[in-house]
Amino acid sequence: MIGATGLTEIRWHGRGGQGGVTSAELVAKAAIDEGKYAQAFPAFGAERRGAPVVAFVRISSNKPIRIRAEVTAPDVVVVLDPSLLRVANVLSGLKADGMLVVNSKKRPGQVREEGGFNCSLATVDATKIARESLGVPIVNTSMIGALLKASGVVELESLFEPLRQRFGRLAGRNIEAMKRAYEETLVKE
Repeated sequence: MIGATGLTEIRWHGRGGQGGVTSAELVAKAAIDEGKYAQAFPAFGAERRGAPVVAFVRISSNKPIRIRAEVTAPDVVVVLDPSLLRVANVLSGLKADGMLVVNSKKRPGQVREEGGFNCSLATVDATKIARESLGVPIVNTSMIGALLKASGVVELESLFEPLRQRFGRLAGRNIEAMKRAYEETLVKE
C-alpha cells in the first residue's frame, strides 16, 4: 500500500512498553536498507509504562522526505493495544483508502462491525504470538509482521538485519514472531 504520491505514512498507537516506537524505527530502517527514503519518530512526553504513545513512519519510494511534522493523514494506522480503539480516536485523519491494522483475537469483520469502521482492516492476535514466541506480551515485532502483510510497505526479509542489530541474541525469537504474525494476519478490504 504505497501512497499515490510514492509516500506512505504510518501512525502507530500503543502503550508505553509495547514497543511502538521501536517498531516505527525498525520499519524505517528496513525501508532505508531497501534504498527508499524513510523517517520515524515518536510523539510522547513524560509518559510512563502503559500510557498511550504514538509513533510515526514515513516511507518514500522515490524522493527525499521534507516533512518534519506528525502524521495527521495516515495511509495505515497500526494499533498495538485494542483497548485504544475505545479510548483514542485512532482513525483520525485516516485516508479514505486507508488500512487499520489491529492486535485482536477477533476477525476483521467483527472488529469492523463492533467499532463501526468503514476502512480496510487487518487483525492478528499479536499478544498470543508474542507470549508464545517471546515469552512476554510485547507485541512490536508481531505487529510489524501484520503491517507488512496488510500493506507490503517493505519486504519481510528486509526486517531480518534490523531485528538482529536491535535484539542481538533475542533476534531469532523476534523474527519468528514477525514471520508468524505475517502468516496469521487476516486482511479484509
